[in-house]
Amino acid sequence: MINRELIRIKVVQLTYAYYQNGNRNIDVAEKELLFSLSKAYHLYHHLLALIVAISQEARKYYEVENAKAERENTPLPSSKFVNNRFAIQLEYNKQLCEFVSNQKHTWADDIEFVRKMYSLIIQSNTYISYMSESTSSYEADRELWRKLYKDLIMENDDLDALLEEQSLYWNDDKEIVDTFVLKTIKRFEPTSKANQELLPEYKDEDDKTFARKLFRATILNADQYQRYMGDTSYNWDFSRLAYMDVVIMQIAIAEMLTFPNIPISVTINEYVNLAKTYSTPKSAGYINGMLDTIARHLIEKGTLLKPMGDNNKEQNNKTEQ
Repeated sequence: MINRELIRIKVVQLTYAYYQNGNRNIDVAEKELLFSLSKAYHLYHHLLALIVAISQEARKYYEVENAKAERENTPLPSSKFVNNRFAIQLEYNKQLCEFVSNQKHTWADDIEFVRKMYSLIIQSNTYISYMSESTSSYEADRELWRKLYKDLIMENDDLDALLEEQSLYWNDDKEIVDTFVLKTIKRFEPTSKANQELLPEYKDEDDKTFARKLFRATILNADQYQRYMGDTSYNWDFSRLAYMDVVIMQIAIAEMLTFPNIPISVTINEYVNLAKTYSTPKSAGYINGMLDTIARHLIEKGTLLKPMGDNNKEQNNKTEQ
């Protein structure tokens, strides 16, 4: 689940924090980096568990309404939502159940928010349309939750505030983790039952190695990388550069020099995008120009042994997945 995009974000955050911390210890900082990445995987499970918590709360409301209808001899409420096959399958998923059982804090501790989410859902057009359909299928049940998640959970300020209270590590994680939750919903198959596999923490060990190597190269070679910035900044006002810009470029140079299979254009684009989020409004254009100049300078010196420009796109995509 943890991909290169998330790793780069965490390396930017932890490198900046490393320089802000007076007691610098690279081993401690590396452990903090890996812990921060593991918290993103925790969030992935926590958001899947939210679907289960809402479904369980819906069941309680249904039981109350059903009992009332039987007492008053009125039509019974529809059980379509509480019997949603995807939600039930997720509720009994072995990996998710194991995760929830090991947590001190669960959605039961935030039951008022869960109830608020259920209220939003039953008022939504997606829910109303689903309940009005006379036909029923596993695919429709799964699609309902994909739409509900996309419409009501992805862009939810109350949820963002609640998650921020629960963990400072989650401040910048949710947007990326949301995409993996949606991917997981889409991957569910009824035949897998409780054994449906969730996404692994790392697709392979290479991504974990990427995180360690990128962070260590950034810190251990900082003086050299900053000299490269200074050597090529004659057309740029390097002295007025925001400190975060220096950090971002330092990491980008580390990536260009440490990972020969990642095209230069991919690296530059990734860190220009990070600058748009983490630095000043003018930083993206400045960093784009500086990194391009630095890369060309290092190629001319023979320090950087890969070409400028796009390589085979298919290979690029494979590298970044």
